[in-house]
Formats: sequence, C-alpha cells, structure tokens
Amino acid sequence: MPNLPKASHHRVFRVPVRNVRGRMQSTLKPTPTPAVDSARALQREVLQELDDGQVVMRHLAGEPQAFGTLVDRYQTRLLNFVNRTIGDRERAEDLVQEVFIRVFRHLHRFDQTKKFSTWIYTIASNLAKNELRNRSRNPLVLFQTIKKNWEADHRPLQFEDTTARPDDLYRKRFLKDAVDQCVQRLPEHHREVFVLRELEGKSYQEIAEITGCNLGTVKSRLNRARNSFAQLIGPILV
Repeated sequence: MPNLPKASHHRVFRVPVRNVRGRMQSTLKPTPTPAVDSARALQREVLQELDDGQVVMRHLAGEPQAFGTLVDRYQTRLLNFVNRTIGDRERAEDLVQEVFIRVFRHLHRFDQTKKFSTWIYTIASNLAKNELRNRSRNPLVLFQTIKKNWEADHRPLQFEDTTARPDDLYRKRFLKDAVDQCVQRLPEHHREVFVLRELEGKSYQEIAEITGCNLGTVKSRLNRARNSFAQLIGPILV
C-alpha cells in the first residue's frame, strides 16, 4: 500500500496534531451537502453496529468511513493508555496519531484470525516503550517533561460535570490525580501491565500478546505492580 501524504493523515484522523510551531490544531473536514451528510450519518450508524473485524473488512473493501469508525472506537482509549504509560499527554497525542498512521498503512497485513484490539494496543505499547527508551537517553527531553509537569500542577481545577456537587468533583479529581501519580511511580515493566489490566480492562492473554511476555510473567509483574501501587497510594488516601 502506498504511503499516505501528510494532508491525508489530517483528513482521516481526528486526533489533534501539533504543527512545527507547537500549536494544537484540530482536524477539519470539508463541509458536505445535506444529502451527502445524511448518507454518511446513516453509513456511520451501520458501521457502528459491526464488530472490529467486520469494520476492518469494510475498510479493506474500500468503504471510506470504515477507518474513521476504528479511530472513533480507539483514539480515546489509546490516548489514555499511552498518556498513563509515558506521563506526557501532548506527546501521547503525537504517538496515538502515529499509531493510526501505522494501522492505516499496514491494515492489509493484519491477521484477521487475531483480535484487532490486541494488534492496535501492541503498536501503541511499542511506540510508548520506544518513547521511554529515547527519553531516558536524552536528559534535555526528560527535564522538559518534568518542567511541563510542574507547570501543569498550577492549573486550576476543571470540573467536567458542572451539575455535580463541588465536593464530589473535588474528591473524584483528587483520586484520579492520586492514581495517575502513583501509576507513574511504578517501574516501566510493572506500569505497563498495571495500566492494561486495571485501567484498560485487558485480559491476561491480551496483555501477554501486547507486551510479548508469557502469562506467568504477566501475572508476576501484575502482582508486584498491585502491591507497589497499594503501598504508594495508601498513605495518600489515609
């Protein structure tokens, strides 16, 4: 399959991408006519009822909206997974964009006897591992990431649900922040299996396939990760 031109990436994927000046830009599509828009909406509804394997087959058969359906299903989950793994949301957005580019280019090679979710998470996991590996070799990148996290600590609370009681919102946000902080303190190989199991809900078999480890190693690392996490978060919640 030929490589996609950069402009095509922007039309296909809805994950925000940064330009060279560091500003965030949202993906925009040309405004369709009402008739075309109605037909597309109907087709999206049909695609949403299909499982991943069927959507993949529709994409390979030339259905123009099929790949967008896969993006809709996985972009938020992958962004959360990668962000929790590397601890840098903006960089996670870039990596998720790269995940979908790779999936688009290589989907014709996907073994349809396997689960699509396992395949796409494996791609995301490998990119996250490479990011952590490259970051550890570059002190400047590490310092910039730490500095960015310092700056983020000074942002005001943003309540997602304005109808909820402020004290409930504060407790939920406090708990989420505490979980994220403790997850980031886990060793990389423990953090990955913990996020996949406890935050993404993956099965042991899926985690083994995503990480390339056997089931025994997955369970051992997860057990250690859970123990470490409990020790880290316990004092915070007392």
